[in-house]
Amino acid sequence: MTQVELPRNTPPEDNRSGNQTVVQKHPKAWKWYDYFTFNTDHKVIGLQYLVTAFVFYLIGGLMAVVMRAELATPDADLIDPNLYNAFMTNHGTIMIFLWIVPSAIGGFGNYLVPLMIGARDMAFPKLNAIAFWLNPPAGLLLAASFIFGGSQSGWTAYPPLSLVTANTAQSLWILAIVLVGTSSILGSLNFVITIWKMKVPSMKWDQLPLFCWAIMATSVLALLSTPVLAAGLVLLLFDINFGTSFFKPDAGGNVVIYQHLFWFYSHPAVYLMILPIFGIMSEVIPVHARKSIFGYKAIAYSSLAICVVGLFVWVHHMFTSGTPGWMRMFFTISTLIVAVPTGVKIFGWVATLWGGKIRFTTAMLFALGLLSMFVMGGLSGVTMGTAPFDMHVHDTYYVVGHFHYVLFGGSVFGIYSGIYHWFPKMTGRMVNETLGRIHFILTFIGTNLTFLPMHELGLQGMPRRVAMYDPQFVSLNQICTIGAYVLAVSVIPFTINILWSWVAGAKAGDNPWNALTLEWTTSSPPLIENWEELPVVTHGPYDYGLNHSLEVQPSAATQVGA
Repeated sequence: MTQVELPRNTPPEDNRSGNQTVVQKHPKAWKWYDYFTFNTDHKVIGLQYLVTAFVFYLIGGLMAVVMRAELATPDADLIDPNLYNAFMTNHGTIMIFLWIVPSAIGGFGNYLVPLMIGARDMAFPKLNAIAFWLNPPAGLLLAASFIFGGSQSGWTAYPPLSLVTANTAQSLWILAIVLVGTSSILGSLNFVITIWKMKVPSMKWDQLPLFCWAIMATSVLALLSTPVLAAGLVLLLFDINFGTSFFKPDAGGNVVIYQHLFWFYSHPAVYLMILPIFGIMSEVIPVHARKSIFGYKAIAYSSLAICVVGLFVWVHHMFTSGTPGWMRMFFTISTLIVAVPTGVKIFGWVATLWGGKIRFTTAMLFALGLLSMFVMGGLSGVTMGTAPFDMHVHDTYYVVGHFHYVLFGGSVFGIYSGIYHWFPKMTGRMVNETLGRIHFILTFIGTNLTFLPMHELGLQGMPRRVAMYDPQFVSLNQICTIGAYVLAVSVIPFTINILWSWVAGAKAGDNPWNALTLEWTTSSPPLIENWEELPVVTHGPYDYGLNHSLEVQPSAATQVGA
C-alpha cells in the first residue's frame, strides 16, 4: 500500500530544524508575477481564486444590468430575445459556478484554513493548484459558447429544451460545468484531509474556528453531491452529441430523471454557497462585537446538520413535475426541518451581538446587512418549501426575488464582509472605511430596490426567464431596473477602495482587529510558510473578555513578534 506523505506540520519543539530545510526552497516573498503562475502556496491560490472570481462577477453582473435594462420596458427593444436567453443562462451559471462558489470556498477556504489551524499549507498543494487552474478554461468555454449563440436553456439546462436549442453552445456549457465540478471535488477532498489531519496538536476540536467547521461540512456535501450532477450532465452531453436517449421523451427517455440528478446537487449547491459564508459570519461578528460567540457547539454542529439534511430536500424544486403526494409531503417536511439548524446559527449571531461592544466597521456592516436579508430570504424560502404555496408561485418572479435575497443578500454580502475583514491580513494594508461605508449603503439600497419588488411581481403572476412581459408589470420592473443600476454603481467605490488600499492604504500591523484566531498571530501579509515556528494554542478562538494575552505561546511568540 502506497504511503501518502502530507506536508510537515510538526510540534514547535521540532520545527526549527525542519523549517530551515523547507524555507530555503522559497524566496522571502512572492513577486507580483508569481500570482499568474502555477503556484502551490495556499495563500497565492486563495488570492487567485478571489481575483479571478471577482472578474467573473463583473462579467455576470454586466449581463444582469443588460437584462434589467431590457426589462425596463415590456417589449424586447434592446437586445434580441435569443441573446437575452443566453445572458440569462450564463448570468446564473457565472454567478454560481465562477463567482460565489470559487470565492467563498476556493478563495477564503484556501487562504484561511491552513492559517486558522496552524498548518503551513494544504495537504495536497499541487492538487490545490490544479483545482484552481480548471476554472479559467471553464470561463473560456462559456465565452466561446457565445460564438455559437450561447447556451439558452437556463442554468438548469432542463431537457428537452437543452436538447433542441444551440447544441454546440450547450455542449460547451456542459464541459465548462464539468470542469468547475471537478475543481470543486479536488478542492473539497483537500479541505477534508487538511482539517482532519493537519491542525496543530495543541488545538482541540472544540477550539477549531467555526469557519473551518463550515468548510468541513461544505466539502463533505460537495463530495457527495457534485458527482451526481456530473453524471447527469455527461448523459445530457451524450444525448446531444452521440445519439443516446437518456432524456429524450420521444425516444423513451425520462426528463424527470434529469431533474432528480440536477437538483440532488443543485439544492445542496445553495448550502455550498452559504455554509462558508456562515463561517465568515461566525468569525466577523464576535471580533467586531468584542464578545465570545454564543453557542459555539450549536453553530458548529448545525453546519454538519445542514450538510446531512440538505441532501434530502431536493424534490421541493420539483413539486410541479408530477411528483406523487407522498413525495411532496416528505420533502415539504424535510425542507422545513433544514430551516432549524439555519435558525440556530442566526439565533447564535443575534445573541452574540446582544450586549456586545459593536464596532461598526465595513466588515461588520456587511455582516449585519447579511443577517437582515438572509432572514428575509429564509422566510420566503420556508413559504416555498411547502408544496401548496410553491405550486402557486413556481417559475414566477417570486422565486427570483427569494433566491437573490439568499444568494446576493446572503452570499455576496458575506463575501464582501470577509474581504473587508481579512484584507489587512492578505495585504498588510487597511481599507478606506469611508469608501467601504459608501459601498455598503449603495449595495444595501440597490439590493432591496432590485429584489424586493420581485416578490410582488411573482405573486401577481409574472413569469421569470422572459424578455417580454405584460404591460401591467412595468412599474415594478422599472423599480427593479433602477435598483440594478444602483448595484452596478456600488461596485465602483469597492474597486477603487481595494486597488488604492492595496497600494497605498495605511499599514495594518499583524492584528489590527485584536482577533484571537491563529491567522492573526503571523505577519501581514503572512510569510510563505505562514510562521517561523508553528503557534501553540493557549485559548479558544472566541475567548473575548477573558483577560488573556493575544500573543502566541510560547516559542512562536519570540519568532513572530505578534
